[in-house]
Amino acid sequence: MEAMRAVQILNPSGEVTMPRPERTRVMCVANQKGGVGKTTTTVNLAVALALHGNRVLVVDLDPQGNASTGLNVPHHTGVPDVYDCLINTVPLEEVAQEVEGIPNLWCVPATIDLAGAEIELVSVVARESRLARAIAAYPGHFDYVFIDCPPSLGLLTVNALVAAQEVLIPIQCEYYALEGLNQLINNINLVRQHLNPKLEVSTILLTMYDRRTRLADAVEQDVRNHFGDKVLQAVIPRNVRVSEAPSYGQSVMTYDPGSRGATSYFEAAQEIAERGIKEPVIRNA
Repeated sequence: MEAMRAVQILNPSGEVTMPRPERTRVMCVANQKGGVGKTTTTVNLAVALALHGNRVLVVDLDPQGNASTGLNVPHHTGVPDVYDCLINTVPLEEVAQEVEGIPNLWCVPATIDLAGAEIELVSVVARESRLARAIAAYPGHFDYVFIDCPPSLGLLTVNALVAAQEVLIPIQCEYYALEGLNQLINNINLVRQHLNPKLEVSTILLTMYDRRTRLADAVEQDVRNHFGDKVLQAVIPRNVRVSEAPSYGQSVMTYDPGSRGATSYFEAAQEIAERGIKEPVIRNA
């Protein structure tokens, strides 16, 4: 079974494809709470979609650069990165790097320089829409653009929310998970009212699910009751392989494609792809 799952996920023949959207879906992966699986979700969904026929760009907007690490993209000081796009208006295609070993996947890395961007953006003209302009000006076509946000609600996250049409919120199945979620939803509503009327919370993904606890079940019920159809049926379990993969500069998809973690992210990616075909409302008009 594990070997069969691995072949399905790695898709070496390229025969298995996930539906491709008619227009680019720009998805911002956000939650101001740290450690809920934003970066892990961004990296694994991007790899799963890319392995199954979609052209995908990952924009690492977190100064820690964890998404860049997870995709094994160089992001040391001196590497052209998303900071250059935001502050120096360098075109996005000049800083996007092809991800080694994964066809159809590109990454715009983040270096430590990005830590200062929050302050530098304050005095910049049209500071909230810098990223949106950079993505819009990209000459190539992508099916998906995933923006990995920092765990805060500062100007970097606002840039991501203005650039995106959809917000994907990973929610950890633990007691504190729902705290602060109201604040995030309020901020998303503010951005929608004043800066980006097309923004929509389209997807909620439950992460770090431990089936042995009643708490995980209670959090899942709460989230499903509150958000309804926006919550994916696929749930990401606590899985040691998912945690180990970044230390090898890989996603769990390539590190251990037969694991429960890889299977769950594959199912989540498939659900997102199928929803994109069914829900044309969310896409750019």
